[in-house]
Order: sequence, then C-alpha cells, then structure tokens
Amino acid sequence: MFFYELFGFSFILFVTFKYRHPVQYYAKFTFYILTASAASAILPYVGLFRYPIRDYRNGMLPAWSFRMIVQLLGLEYEVRGLENVDKNEGGVVVVAPHQSILDLSVDAYLWPLIGRPIGVTKNIVLYVFPFGIGMWICGSLFIDRKNRQNAVKQLHAQTEAIQSRRNKIVIFPEGTRAQQNKIMPFKKGAFHLAIDSQSMIQPVVVSNYHFLSSAEKRFQKGKIIISILPAMSCKGMTKDDVNIVLERTKRLMDIDFEKISNETKPQFHS
Repeated sequence: MFFYELFGFSFILFVTFKYRHPVQYYAKFTFYILTASAASAILPYVGLFRYPIRDYRNGMLPAWSFRMIVQLLGLEYEVRGLENVDKNEGGVVVVAPHQSILDLSVDAYLWPLIGRPIGVTKNIVLYVFPFGIGMWICGSLFIDRKNRQNAVKQLHAQTEAIQSRRNKIVIFPEGTRAQQNKIMPFKKGAFHLAIDSQSMIQPVVVSNYHFLSSAEKRFQKGKIIISILPAMSCKGMTKDDVNIVLERTKRLMDIDFEKISNETKPQFHS
C-alpha cells in the first residue's frame, strides 16, 4: 500500500512540475475572471446609492477591486507621468498596446487619476454578463466596430461630452488584442474624435507583459509600467491633419514602449 501511495504522490509531483506553467496559467486566469466577474456583478450597483446611472464614479469601487485582484496575482503596477494629467480638461486618452484581458486592470489604475473617464469597447461586450451591464452603469460607450459608419457616428457624438462635460474618452486605438511585443497599427477613430472636438490626445503606454504568454501558457509574477505622456493639443487642426496626428502619436508611443519594456524585462521572474 505504501508503494502505491508513494508512486501516486511522485506522479502528482512529476505532472505538477512538468506542467506547472499551464496549470498556473489557467488557475490564475480562472481566478482573475471569477473575481473580476463578481466585482462587476456587484460593485457598480453600490455607486448608484450616491451617483446617477451611467456616471463614471460608479466605476471607482470596481476599479479599486480590480487593482486588488491583480496584486493578489503577483503583478506590480507603477504609474508614471501624473504631472501630465489635467483632470479638468476633456479629451481622448489613447492606451497601447492592447495585450490581454488584463488590460482591464490598466483601466482600473487610470480610472481615478485622469479626470472623468468614459471607456470605449466593442458592442458585443454589453451582452457579456456581468461585465457588460457593469460597464454600462459606469458610463462606458459600446460601439459596433463591424459597421464603420455607425462606429464613427457614435464616437463623433462624444464631442459634446468632451467639450461641455470635460470627459476623457479612453480608447485602445489598435482595436484588437495582440501579444506581438510591439504596438500594432492604430485605427483613426480616436484621432478624428480629438480633432472634431478640438481637444487633445493623451497617450498612455503600457510596458510589455513579459510575464505572460498565451502561446507558452505562462502567467508569472511581473511588473507593469503605465506611462502617461504629455498631452498633444488638436486645436486648430482639421480632418486633413488626422494622419499627421496619428503618426506623431504612434511614433512617441513606440519609443516609450521600447524604453519602459526594457525596464520591466529584467524584473520578470518565475
């Protein structure tokens, strides 16, 4: 009997060691999704006792919970460039690169720091329970990316929110998630909105997720730097300047991405 118990224990140790990264990967993502779902299902409603429905302040408590969740997963976040933020100015915040569902936690760190945020996501998320209804309560904008004309119209409607309510529209301009170790090409919607509203572009760069690999099924501890770059005014610009603004923003973000990603790479460990 002792032999079989020893063999079974040794086999479990062997499997755990051999497949430790996939086990850790799925366990951490399961924990993240379950706890984030619970937070999204409950906490936005707490804000309704104080704030109107669709108010960004309903997202403060969920954002706090998301920050706690990623800390439990062994992730350390550092936010730089707060001196570049003017909470009383509306505009468009472009965040890149869009690497993983963990980017929700980037939003969670930015939410209380940048002013009056409005998140932008694809419309199908609205029907993903409980994330969708929670994001809707917090004022998020859901756009139909498959219908370009309708998406542009929805974004253009936010010019009033920027100008009169001084909201900051938070957009991942790449559109889709990708782990490519670089910032992918930007879509133009965010830059059209900044020019239409004659406001500003606030670039936010997130360091590479060296600790995460979907291909290798690896999810380890690590550090993430969120770098808020100086805002760039779009006053006086026209639609003819969209490509210039986009390319200038992308170039600055590419440079910063390489810099901060090199800083975090040596710190990733198992």
